[in-house]
Amino acid sequence: MQILVIESSPHKHGSSNLLAEHFMQGAKEAGHRVTVFDAGHATIHPCLGCDACGMSGPCCQQDDMPDLQQQILKSDMVVFVTPLYYFGISAQLKLVIDRFYSFNGRLTEKKLKTALLVAAWDRNDWTMRDIQSHYETLCKYLHFQDQGQILATGCGTVSMTKKTAFPQLAYDLGKSL
Repeated sequence: MQILVIESSPHKHGSSNLLAEHFMQGAKEAGHRVTVFDAGHATIHPCLGCDACGMSGPCCQQDDMPDLQQQILKSDMVVFVTPLYYFGISAQLKLVIDRFYSFNGRLTEKKLKTALLVAAWDRNDWTMRDIQSHYETLCKYLHFQDQGQILATGCGTVSMTKKTAFPQLAYDLGKSL
């Protein structure tokens, strides 16, 4: 299976990307091909809502999104990786998802397998409620097939994250595919 991991943290060596590393290690050991797109450092402009694409592209903007779109459409699975920012996805990942509009139909028809990896500082039982709901709604709307979610609480720094079970859970998820 071809797996695309979309990292979205502005911190290249932060907690969410640590989870992604463990996931990728497990997936590679299971025999999958894994590539990474770093949305946290790519040039992705916000959707203008101009409808020039007519939901079937191409988008009128000139940025890194066409490359990402090709990678998504060539993949069997996409893994969304984000730090939790005010109980939602990072702005960098939100830009990517909003730009799905320009190839919405092709994306929906693909019935992609997906997963979500999130790292949050907070440990409250309600911390991940909204991001989980957003992801599950996205899956329902775009006919994504959720393969798992790692909702890592108490992972505010890399050293904190390493002391939790979440890196192993991310590895196990990748290995289980």
